[in-house]
Amino acid sequence: MAFVKLVKNKAYYKRFQTKYRRRREGKTDYQARKALVTQAKNKYNSPKYRLVVRITNKDIIAQIVYAKIQGDVVLSSAYSHELPRYGVKVGLTNWSAAYCTGLLVARRVLAQLGLADKYEGNTNIDGTYYEVEAEDDAPRPFQCFLDVGLRRTTTGSRVFGVLKGAVDGGLKIPHSENRFPGWDTSAKQLDAETLRKYIVGGHVSEYMAELEEDDEDSYKRQFAKYIEEEITPDDFEEMYEKAHEAIRENPEREAKEHVYDEAAKAALKKFKTQKRNLKQRQDRIKQKKAAWLAKRASVDEE
Repeated sequence: MAFVKLVKNKAYYKRFQTKYRRRREGKTDYQARKALVTQAKNKYNSPKYRLVVRITNKDIIAQIVYAKIQGDVVLSSAYSHELPRYGVKVGLTNWSAAYCTGLLVARRVLAQLGLADKYEGNTNIDGTYYEVEAEDDAPRPFQCFLDVGLRRTTTGSRVFGVLKGAVDGGLKIPHSENRFPGWDTSAKQLDAETLRKYIVGGHVSEYMAELEEDDEDSYKRQFAKYIEEEITPDDFEEMYEKAHEAIRENPEREAKEHVYDEAAKAALKKFKTQKRNLKQRQDRIKQKKAAWLAKRASVDEE
């Protein structure tokens, strides 16, 4: 038998260092996190803000976050499931919805910090590159950095839709235009018309019209919710433009009142046992003893 060297011996395991839990779970890129979180020493305790974008199957999440020793703190947040309030009832995970979510979180955090009137952002949505500039008689613009997590930063990705919405909303986020839809790699320039088409849902409306013409069964299946809401390919641009205006007009979060009826309260209390005091515990023991003695007496009589 050939000699096989034992590589993972006792010396190996004695020196083995366990990785962080979220690295083992494949949830956090710590190299990227360290770069995003580490603050310059000469800025002392100033928070370093991040625009954290996470996309699920049914929702788009945008949060303004900063790190503390105890953990991350969320300053403000916006979700695409809030968009029906602004007139966008379907397509809550597409590129246009991502833009609206970014715009919403930007206007919300600026209103929270009292900067909404000073930094209105880009109100002329034409798809051109925009970057907020500091005003002379106002505080500096709110700056944060894009945090995409583990998502691939491919050209046209929806995380850049959130970025574009946040920048147009008045946030200062260092970025370039070479990851937006419409970027021409050979000419090294951005086609603003293509980017605007994505912002107002033009890419969805084009596909919707094409599918309706070519395959009606697929159209009815894929766009069932649009048909239910009576949204046609010609309605997209107006719908998203009205949503942008509504978000700028009132970005505040809608407070929900949790009202429970008596039946719901009873159902909640049903599974919640009250803690007994000393006298109640002693009485319960006496009752158990009495029940046991009575049962034993009946067995003896038989």
